[in-house]
Amino acid sequence: MNKTKRIPLYLMLILPLTLLYAKDNDPEEKRPLAPPAAKFRTPLKPGISELGPNDEVAVITTDFGRIILRFYPQIAPRHTSNFKSLARSKFYDGTTFHRVIPGFMIQGGDPNSRDDDLSNDGFGRGPRLLRAEFSNIPHKRGILSMARGRDPNSASCQFFIVVADSPHLDGQYTVFGKVVKGMEVVDKIVNLPTKKGNNPGKAAIIRSIRIKKAGEVLDLPAK
Repeated sequence: MNKTKRIPLYLMLILPLTLLYAKDNDPEEKRPLAPPAAKFRTPLKPGISELGPNDEVAVITTDFGRIILRFYPQIAPRHTSNFKSLARSKFYDGTTFHRVIPGFMIQGGDPNSRDDDLSNDGFGRGPRLLRAEFSNIPHKRGILSMARGRDPNSASCQFFIVVADSPHLDGQYTVFGKVVKGMEVVDKIVNLPTKKGNNPGKAAIIRSIRIKKAGEVLDLPAK
């Protein structure tokens, strides 16, 4: 590839997140995505309820500790259901956070990342494609959002967690949850030494993702 065509990293960080599994995308070219052709599910006042002990959360186990995620099923029901289904089937076990960019985000969930070939990471997909469920929830530090290709309705299995406020992603990617415990683990992962394509390899392995009741893994105030 002609290196003169590559967009510098500092420019990539201010452009919408270029994805990562569609085979017609070149991950070496950090090309910006065109705005969606139509508006999708965009509630003006999204209802995010207080997390209760019986609400389900995801527990991501890594070599650096656990990351606990809450979901926003009121905002993105399809994406929430898809993530839970994949986690329960152990789809994510043994995958990695294959793309980490300090000051921006960590991305994982690609089944291709289980093998030792880093060149195919970012191109894998799951059993389903999802229609976009965009909302006005901002991509602030700790937000869980879904990666996708150029088609707004191409999210499948890959997800990302932003480590810094990233307003350039707002309205372009489906927010469906947030880290409620373990951001220090996310910060360790995002600062790992990387190889090709911002990929830290097996250093950022996801040992498992399990769906638990919030009251089982978090100290929640009694109602």
